Amino acid sequence: MGNDVGMTMVMSWDEWVRHDAVALADRVRKGELTPAELAAQVAAGIAKVNPTLNAVIEVFDDVVADPQKDGMRADGVFAGVPYLMKDLGPTLTGRKQEMGARLMQGNVSAADSYLTGRIRQAGLNIMGRTTTPEFGTCGSAENPDMYVTHNPWDLAFTAGGSSSGTGASVAAGVLPISHATDGGGSIRIPAGINGNIGLKVSRGVFSSAPGVSDLTAMVSIQGCHTRSVRDTAAFVDACRGGAPGEFMPYWSPAEPYGDLIKRDPGKLRIALSHHWGDYSATPHIVDQLQRAGKFLEGLGHVVDWATPDVDFPAAFAAQTSCYITNGAQNIERLARLRGYAKPAPGMVEPMNYKIWEYGIDLPYTARAGMQFGCNTLSRGFGAFFQDWDVMLTPISTSTTHRIGTLDYITLNDTDTVLDWFHKLWGMYAYTPLGNLAGIPGVSLPMATHENGLPLGIQALSRQANDGLLLQLAAQIERALDGKWNGGRVPGVHVTHG
Repeated sequence: MGNDVGMTMVMSWDEWVRHDAVALADRVRKGELTPAELAAQVAAGIAKVNPTLNAVIEVFDDVVADPQKDGMRADGVFAGVPYLMKDLGPTLTGRKQEMGARLMQGNVSAADSYLTGRIRQAGLNIMGRTTTPEFGTCGSAENPDMYVTHNPWDLAFTAGGSSSGTGASVAAGVLPISHATDGGGSIRIPAGINGNIGLKVSRGVFSSAPGVSDLTAMVSIQGCHTRSVRDTAAFVDACRGGAPGEFMPYWSPAEPYGDLIKRDPGKLRIALSHHWGDYSATPHIVDQLQRAGKFLEGLGHVVDWATPDVDFPAAFAAQTSCYITNGAQNIERLARLRGYAKPAPGMVEPMNYKIWEYGIDLPYTARAGMQFGCNTLSRGFGAFFQDWDVMLTPISTSTTHRIGTLDYITLNDTDTVLDWFHKLWGMYAYTPLGNLAGIPGVSLPMATHENGLPLGIQALSRQANDGLLLQLAAQIERALDGKWNGGRVPGVHVTHG
């Protein structure tokens, strides 16, 4: 894709990164900018950093030239601000969706998903696709036969996953908002690794229609990465809501989040927690969590150590069963979609093949046990949040892993399925159980690893308390004068060079 030399840009990169999506939309409404100018700027940003990061798979040149070509509503709240879609989840009419998989190369979607329509109505111009691991199974988009997405803070490290390309693109300043999904931390993990804001909403907010609307959809959540709390609030306000015929009820807050976040929350009871069953954080990460707690005490909140009274080994076993049973069925379904009776070795990455092989014929008792485990966990977290408003955890137990670390990627061909998941949860213990319990969680870029890479601090709360998390995040943002990551930007960034 080359660099941005010769491309027409409406503003300098230094000016560009001072704008969040809401600010860009305001300038479009004032007639100072056009959606086409914004799209050209993002295309130039992709051309500048993507050869280094491998975060964007495709740019839709026709939509860059004509932002309303696919039905984007320029009168929506975002007024034509560019948006990239993770190559997994909602589909786009006539566009490829390849899911990070060799199996799915050339797969073209026949229709927009319901959420895609909501995104377009919100005024977001979907102008390309970002990278993801194969089927979104693991926490790093790295298969040399497909692409390897690098961390803009240090290219030797992963950008996380499964919303890998979105995490790297937003952190590198290419655009202020981009699509992400989260079935076990795939919004929050790359947000924490790249230094972005990543909210996983509660159940009953974003639709998965016209696809599944059962336990699968209740575990996997849609969302976005941003660099400002108000952008995240505006996205949820504009895109939430169920399609006709949803399996579960969809709910709305008493007031829009865009209004709510302008006010500080009251004094909150905030629990710090990191020792979850077999998994706990390194001393440095515990120190960073304590520092975050001290910061929140300085904002007037009551902070102490506390951990939910739940059977963590049983909860992680339920999470593993969920991934295996859902993953096996999805891999077989996609193989049949591509004309195969079943997947074969080499058709998908080694660990995904093992997941299919292990899970495709599991009895219903395994699924029923998983559902019981989800229910028990939800009750345990629910009881905890009767006493506490918010729980703070780190995003990971250890330092972000280097690219090529087989323990956490589906190129692993030596571990058993259960051993591999044990390692995966060992690194990212604090995100997946929020999916099972249906509670909201947000990763905030307010800490660092020993090597200087960003470390997200996660705030969790009870079901449907998403607004409180955004209020707290906005309060923190104001206290930091908007300077997330200590005001630093990554080494690979549109403002450099």
